[in-house]
Amino acid sequence: MKVVRVLLASFLLLSLLPGCWNRKEINELAIQVGTAIDKVGSQYRVAVQVVVPAEVSSRAAGSGRSPVTIYEATATTIFEAFRKLTETSPREIYSAHIRVLVLGEALAREGIIDVLDALSRNPEARSDFYIMIARKSEGKDVLKILTTLEKIPAENLFHTLDTSSKTWSPTTSVTLDQLIEQLVTKSSSPVLTGAKIIGNQHGGMTIKNVEEAESAAMVRFIGLAVFKEDKLEGWLNEKESRGYNYIMNNVKTSAGHIKCPSGGSAVMETTHTKTKLKGKIVDGEPVIRIELKNMGTISDVECRLDLKDPHMISELEERSRNHLIEVMDEAIHASKNRFHRDIFGFGQVLYRYYPDAWEKMKDNWSAHFNKLKVEYAVDSIIQKIGTTNDSLRKYLKE
Repeated sequence: MKVVRVLLASFLLLSLLPGCWNRKEINELAIQVGTAIDKVGSQYRVAVQVVVPAEVSSRAAGSGRSPVTIYEATATTIFEAFRKLTETSPREIYSAHIRVLVLGEALAREGIIDVLDALSRNPEARSDFYIMIARKSEGKDVLKILTTLEKIPAENLFHTLDTSSKTWSPTTSVTLDQLIEQLVTKSSSPVLTGAKIIGNQHGGMTIKNVEEAESAAMVRFIGLAVFKEDKLEGWLNEKESRGYNYIMNNVKTSAGHIKCPSGGSAVMETTHTKTKLKGKIVDGEPVIRIELKNMGTISDVECRLDLKDPHMISELEERSRNHLIEVMDEAIHASKNRFHRDIFGFGQVLYRYYPDAWEKMKDNWSAHFNKLKVEYAVDSIIQKIGTTNDSLRKYLKE
């Protein structure tokens, strides 16, 4: 009898174990790799880039057709638009592998909070995709530009922004979680990279765009979009964007030119950089101190320089230091005078150092930020000068 009871209890426990009730077969799914959301009147238009398996399979020769297809739908709400995609897609749209989200500039100017709310509630999608703003165009047009080096345009956008943000300081990569954190932080404003279509837009949407060495159109990342709450306010130019990333400690490697004492330029490649932000109170007013250590190599000399002279190296380091202060100062000036927004999170820095003072200032932080004093402590060190000591200009025959 005891054995019967044990067996009965075992069967009852087995019945409670979960099965494969929500299993999805790969041949029944449309793998979504890119998403674009635009505003059409009072409605949302959702466009998704879906992989065509036969065209990207390593075993298949391919037919010369596009490796992706675009499905789009328009509805009053974002979720309804996603569901409405089934009117044209023969398969269920599967969003677990999304790589990029492209938001149209018109939508961004109206506000993106509803978009983020809808996407953050989706349990299927990951949150590590990159978000960008389609500059002077609609988001779906950016997704439609076919690319050569990467077969899948969404993958191309993801890897281009990822590489650029690591090696070229005017761009930055932002994920869904990071963007939401920037939005909900009281003393910070979101910043996203802009994606602009360069060339013949319509030509870039055809298969001919990948059949020639020089593409008719491509997508280029230009400038950083500054938000006021969840609405796009304007754009930082390249120099201001570079300064923003140095302040935010986003720069991993980069390159910038320094003016030579005798005219011309030399290029310093940044190999390592570290920025620390500190806050303090002076005479009752907040002060932010930016401490930046920049290390690099002379990678290009387009002037007459004696790089064996220690005094010349010191001169170049001083010029590099002044240049870094200049680009950071321009970013802060734009933030104060053009946008009147703390895009750097200086308020959070002050809160960490002086929480009591921050409590008194937080409700009127915009006014304090506009007259905020910033101190710079920048150290720029040239570690190497490359494999050639002197500029080749020195050996030119008269």
